[in-house]
Amino acid sequence: MSEVKIFSFEEVAKHNTADDLWMVIDGKVYDCTKFLPEHPGGEEVVIDCGGIDASQPFDDIGHSEDARDMLKDLYIGDIDPASLPVTSGDSSSNKAAGSGGSSLPLILTILVALIAAAYFVLNNQQQ
Repeated sequence: MSEVKIFSFEEVAKHNTADDLWMVIDGKVYDCTKFLPEHPGGEEVVIDCGGIDASQPFDDIGHSEDARDMLKDLYIGDIDPASLPVTSGDSSSNKAAGSGGSSLPLILTILVALIAAAYFVLNNQQQ
């Protein structure tokens, strides 16, 4: 059995582009570069999590067990926990602390409101 590679957060943070995309999920480092075109939610959401601890955004989406199983093929090592950025625990946490996906519920709420407004406007014009 091969030895597990340990990466510093600084090293992971360098891999944050579509051509070279790593992320941390639950203390494990994944190279998601080749997976980008296959991601059902689109490439952009994955790219936004590149080079960071994406544990919270990954969990917030509610990925299926199949999605979690797919991570096994992308696994390249573990993160050095001592190298992770210290967070204050408040809402001003930086992107590197994993808050990159926290605006998704707000965006979805706004989108639903806009669709509902458009429906009512169009429905009233037909009457």
